[in-house]
Amino acid sequence: MEKVRIDKWLWAARFYKTRNLAKQAIESGHVKCEGQRLKPSRDISVGTMLSMRLGWDEKEVEVLALSDQRRGAPEAQRLYRETEESIQKREQRAAERHVMHRLEPFPARRPTKKQRRQIHRFRQQDLD
Repeated sequence: MEKVRIDKWLWAARFYKTRNLAKQAIESGHVKCEGQRLKPSRDISVGTMLSMRLGWDEKEVEVLALSDQRRGAPEAQRLYRETEESIQKREQRAAERHVMHRLEPFPARRPTKKQRRQIHRFRQQDLD
């Protein structure tokens, strides 16, 4: 196998649960091939560099092997290799999110009905 459609490969590599989700991610620009947007029908080959946004994270991976069949997770992980720089950035951003989560003050309890009405009135004043 020399080339595989990118939507099939992303599905086989278990980045997305379905080919349709992979297709939607590609069409919305979350997946790029060497910095350029692509179409789901684009063929990729071994050595291609892909950058993708998955939730909060951005990953840069190199295609090591091709497959158009979805298999187990250990086999899927052999299809690609994430760059060291990408791993470091992901871990750093995760640590930053963790710190920000701890610094964010949480209320002791939910607002009462009276407090909710006051919040709604205050927000409505901002809009007017």
